[in-house]
Amino acid sequence: MHRLAGRIALVTGSGAGIGRAIATLFAREGAHVYVTDVDEGAARTVAADIVAAAGEATALACDVRAPESIRAMLGAVAAGSGRLDILVNNAGLNVRSDFRHMGDDDWLKIRETNLDGAVRLARDALDLLKVSGNASIINISSIMARRGLRQLAAYSVTKGAISALTRALAVEYAPFGVRVNTLAPGFVDTNLTSRFVRNPLVRKALLDQTPLGRFGTPQDIANAALFLASDESAFMTGSELTIDGGMAAGL
Repeated sequence: MHRLAGRIALVTGSGAGIGRAIATLFAREGAHVYVTDVDEGAARTVAADIVAAAGEATALACDVRAPESIRAMLGAVAAGSGRLDILVNNAGLNVRSDFRHMGDDDWLKIRETNLDGAVRLARDALDLLKVSGNASIINISSIMARRGLRQLAAYSVTKGAISALTRALAVEYAPFGVRVNTLAPGFVDTNLTSRFVRNPLVRKALLDQTPLGRFGTPQDIANAALFLASDESAFMTGSELTIDGGMAAGL
């Protein structure tokens, strides 16, 4: 307990799913968490739940597709805390489409959310992270960065870029005392994956490829994020942790 005592954390897309689980666990471990989401009401609900459980949290609205929204959010963190110890780039979405039929609008929506938002945050938050001297950026990628699945081409492309970004920033940010690592979840039962995991035929096909025989939970991913955020991973940077029940190993 209290592995993150006194630390300041920001988790994007933390109004639900994996982001909510990460924000809640970080607060339980002693961090003051900035709960951020494009849905301000969802962010406020999560922050209120954290406070009700004796944790520390502040809700902030942020659309990671909008540079001005990111700047306003980071300005609020600077004014409220003066530094940032942990940044979790979790916000993401997918628009299912056969690639040959995908329009530019859908491609831009996916890229701007999954990749551009993480790029801007990792860049624009650096001054706050440097103040920490012992900071951790955790980028949420996916096993889809390393495998193909129909109607997920654009999603896979952006997640592959997130993994590459992690490796590059790990080298560039090390002199500033900022570690950068990636989590690569497999299929986790959230709203983002509901069409897959709740369709009986697709569910069976995916579970047949998963040696542990179940889908992940948001808590599974939050537990791994806690490790990367804490001093227990102090000698790790540029690494990718795969949390997929063995799916990638069995390919």
